Amino acid sequence: MTASHKPVPERAFRIEHQDGADGVVLIQLEGKLAFIDGASLWQEIRACITPTKPAELRIDVSRVESIDGGTMALLVQTKWDLTASGSKCEIVGATGSVEKILALYEGDAKPTRKKRARPQSILSQIGNATFALVLEAQLGLAFLGSMLLAFGGILRRPGTANWREVPAIMNRAGADAVPIVLLINFLIGFVMGFQSAVQLKQFGANIYVADLVGLSITRELGPLMTAIIISGRSGAAFAAELGTMKVSEEVDALRTMGFGPLRFLVFPRILGLFLVMPILTLIGDFVGILGGLVVGVMSLDLTVTGYLNETRRALEVWDVFQGLIKCGVFAIAIGLISCQQGLATAGGAEGVGRRTTASVVAALFALIMIDAAFTMVFHALGL
Repeated sequence: MTASHKPVPERAFRIEHQDGADGVVLIQLEGKLAFIDGASLWQEIRACITPTKPAELRIDVSRVESIDGGTMALLVQTKWDLTASGSKCEIVGATGSVEKILALYEGDAKPTRKKRARPQSILSQIGNATFALVLEAQLGLAFLGSMLLAFGGILRRPGTANWREVPAIMNRAGADAVPIVLLINFLIGFVMGFQSAVQLKQFGANIYVADLVGLSITRELGPLMTAIIISGRSGAAFAAELGTMKVSEEVDALRTMGFGPLRFLVFPRILGLFLVMPILTLIGDFVGILGGLVVGVMSLDLTVTGYLNETRRALEVWDVFQGLIKCGVFAIAIGLISCQQGLATAGGAEGVGRRTTASVVAALFALIMIDAAFTMVFHALGL
């Protein structure tokens, strides 16, 4: 057995390295170990176990008078590194306060292998998805109830609402959305005109393109397409804004200052959408009919006057009005869903992205369900 002694006068500790004939390496530590000496301690321990990796290493701390957490972390890390590489390593001789710190850093624990994550079964995935869906429904209903209470409070005390933000919301959700609403609804009317023209030409009923385009745009496609655009544009923006405020604790700051998040953040967004959606829907109806007019004039040899007269004959005020009723409900649904998803955000930037995506998906699903419900109700009432 060979032994080497390395006294370091300037330091409060000493290290002794012994190589045993049976391949066991003993490192004897003595004195006071502080984190300020951690760099030199780490280098000397590494020099003792490299370049040849010992089969077994024992770090004896029986002569250590005191040790802090940082130094103990270095010793424990050395143990885990050697254990991971296939060597056996132990920290022995700990007593008193040293033993307590060793136990605190789990230096005396035996290494355990991580259990391999098993893929979930189909039933487990279905159960987890069902539970998550029920939980989201519960949170949505709770948010709706809180919003109704907040709305009742606004009716009693209108001054508690954030009215000043409503014009800005209307500008962002309404005026800024006009170009995309014009383009999408014009193309919808244009495509519908072309698709119907192919069939109507066979029966010499070219003029009825005006009826088909006018009724479908005003009753269904105009409100629905406008709502889809607003959902993907403004709804996602609302969810991202409120989600960012939530993870940055701005919402908590508003509560601390006495501002209710529902009255101060959610109410102006819902009201702004509710006020601009009918205007955007009317604009979408107009350009959708205009798209059908272009097809009628270009491909069906119709005159502008004849097309507009047929449209006026086919449409009634109720056809336009039922679309406006739908778009009002669409606006409330988009505002509620996007704001609820935003305020439910957790987990930083990833959570914001996840909730923004969820708000768009949930809003689109809700729009289709609401439109189907309105269609069945109007049909049942003969409207």
